[in-house]
Amino acid sequence: MNITKRFDPGTHYAVAMQPPPAYTHHVSRRYLDIPYANLSLSQKLDIYLPDEGEGPFPVILSIHGGAFMGCDKSDFHLLPMLEGLKRGYAVVALNYRLSWEVTFPALVQDVKTAVRWVRGNAKWYYLDPGRIAAWGGSAGGYLSTMLGVSAGVSELEDLSLGNSDQPCNVQAVVDWYGPTNFLKMDEQLTASGLNPIKGTEHSGENSPESWLLGDKITEIPNLVAAANPETYIQENTTPFLIQHGVIDPVVPVQQSVNLAENLKRSCGDDRVILELFEGFEHGDPRFASPVNVKRVLDFIDQHLKIN
Repeated sequence: MNITKRFDPGTHYAVAMQPPPAYTHHVSRRYLDIPYANLSLSQKLDIYLPDEGEGPFPVILSIHGGAFMGCDKSDFHLLPMLEGLKRGYAVVALNYRLSWEVTFPALVQDVKTAVRWVRGNAKWYYLDPGRIAAWGGSAGGYLSTMLGVSAGVSELEDLSLGNSDQPCNVQAVVDWYGPTNFLKMDEQLTASGLNPIKGTEHSGENSPESWLLGDKITEIPNLVAAANPETYIQENTTPFLIQHGVIDPVVPVQQSVNLAENLKRSCGDDRVILELFEGFEHGDPRFASPVNVKRVLDFIDQHLKIN
């Protein structure tokens, strides 16, 4: 299968350095590179199961970041999610079509398809189709948020990709510093004294957000609104844990603050937790500290009803 590239991601400032792979050989039960759809080689997932038990195991869906154009399901950003194996979770890590291959909403359609695949194939891999939490950082946080807010939104679905009889909703979302309103990002960074480096402005024609949407974002405000998770918030939206660094120079902290406010307005304070970390930057390694990973897993336990 050939992949036609819209641009060369290897030359883009946002993905100049790719993270190393995660060491996963200690996981005895794993199933790698399983296709969940057949349009692209990118549409694959990995399944990691706890060492013991026959399930069905509740699922942590690990969605990698990478500015919509880089990184991989098996890179070291997977490691915090794999800690869930110790609590009896299965971990499903997925790839999706990136912006050098397709434009929005294809990547959202992919992650929804992956959720439907998990449900349609749950019995073969000892998975619990009724208990799925989405967890990701940056672009992965964006996609996790989309899963949490847009169940049933037909324009973000492509049921022809498979398992059309299955729902794509999730029962909890962990959003680490994901973007929401692309048009506000430069303005918010400036307001925080974190002016983007010249040539890396989010409003520029070469920004990750412009490549994702297929045009300079300032020229397509309607499409920017369609790509904003806040557009789809419903009264029964999934419970959220949102964590963001206050001095994030890539995705401004105001993105998460505004998302949390909008979620609380529609869903109530009890369904949304916002935690802001002083001194944390984008992708700060302290997000993956044992203390914070325990905090995240406790949240998932609560909403997936794990005792």
